[in-house]
Amino acid sequence: MVENSPSPLPERAIYGFVLFLCSEFAFFLYCVWAFVPEEWLHFVGLTYWPQKYWALAVPIYLLVALIVCLIVLFGVNMLNTAPLDSVDNVTDVYAQAQMKDDSRKGGIPQLSDVSISEVNRMFYLSHKS
Repeated sequence: MVENSPSPLPERAIYGFVLFLCSEFAFFLYCVWAFVPEEWLHFVGLTYWPQKYWALAVPIYLLVALIVCLIVLFGVNMLNTAPLDSVDNVTDVYAQAQMKDDSRKGGIPQLSDVSISEVNRMFYLSHKS
């Protein structure tokens, strides 16, 4: 049986280490392709490589795509947010009113929403002393 522990299982640790090694090797190949002159690559026998243009174009395209995704996500969230004067900011169809009769004397009441009029009464009306 697997116990709950923050340390990964041995299989997961091995998979993670292999993935780390593969990503390091891929980055090394990318750097070789991007920085070593074409003549040296052809001399070694590596002739079928993409153009050097793509060494800069792909990271820039990915960065621009990430920025566009963030802007679109921000815009969609702003469109889905209710206006500040909307009653949806206060309550919704799933709100449950508190029932005074259900809780026993000294017991913990059921989980429920507090109405906005009760909150305003507690915070903003002056207490008689």
